[in-house]
Amino acid sequence: MEIAWIGTGIMGAPMARRMLRAAHRVRVYNRTPHKARALAADGAVVTADIAEAARGAEAVFIMVPDTPDVEAVVARIEPALARGQLVIDTSTIAPEAERKIAARLAALGVEYLDAPVSGGEPGAIEGTLTIMVGGTEPAFIRARPLLEALGKRITHMGPPGAGQTTKLANQIAVALTLEAAAEALLFARNSGLDPARVLEAIGAGAAGSWQLSNLGPKIIAQDYLPGFFVKLIRKDLRLVAEAQNGLALPGLALMTSMFNSAAALGHDLDGTQAVAAALDRIALLK
Repeated sequence: MEIAWIGTGIMGAPMARRMLRAAHRVRVYNRTPHKARALAADGAVVTADIAEAARGAEAVFIMVPDTPDVEAVVARIEPALARGQLVIDTSTIAPEAERKIAARLAALGVEYLDAPVSGGEPGAIEGTLTIMVGGTEPAFIRARPLLEALGKRITHMGPPGAGQTTKLANQIAVALTLEAAAEALLFARNSGLDPARVLEAIGAGAAGSWQLSNLGPKIIAQDYLPGFFVKLIRKDLRLVAEAQNGLALPGLALMTSMFNSAAALGHDLDGTQAVAAALDRIALLK
């Protein structure tokens, strides 16, 4: 298929490569051009015009940081879109914004899906992302073969916005599970244990989690290289707060504070496991 890919950052670039490896023809655009040019060696056609990237593509993928970014992308490509095209937003943004975009593009005869992903950079590289999709059933069926190049678990969650709402639920669980992993390893270290051996001992039991297994070793090594930025989980938790409609979520408040502390310590562009650095600082204040 002829595919346009807009947004080639830490997640978008490896996802676009998965499309190229699936033998699709891919045109890429990124507002920072050199990030898009890196995909030329993989066979992508790099374009400096976002509307031209989208024009005539059977499917247009979007992977950008936040709600205003997606809204800006859609506004810029909308004049180039034609009836029958499919637009798939894999970013994580506000569910209400996705509902409005879907309704606007439907009036043009363009199908739109919100399809946020979970699994970080490793999942994007390996094609093992979890993908949560909102939109019409026919659009989902049409998109599924494309999404299968990107992920292993692909679930249609309901109408427009449902994919994003599911992703926000995912981020609550991710944030709190990561905090649990960081606190467990800090407790082990402070008690005189080898945290690596503790990780080995508890990782396969009831305490096991993706966060403990994948980020636990990085926490122990104080390796904060990003697979998913602190600044992005902060954005996601902000979106949860905006959507919670008065629901009391005490864990959300805790983790918003913890990731804000990590950012204040200079870790906004580090991986989410850098929340352990904020925890270490707080623990020393006892």
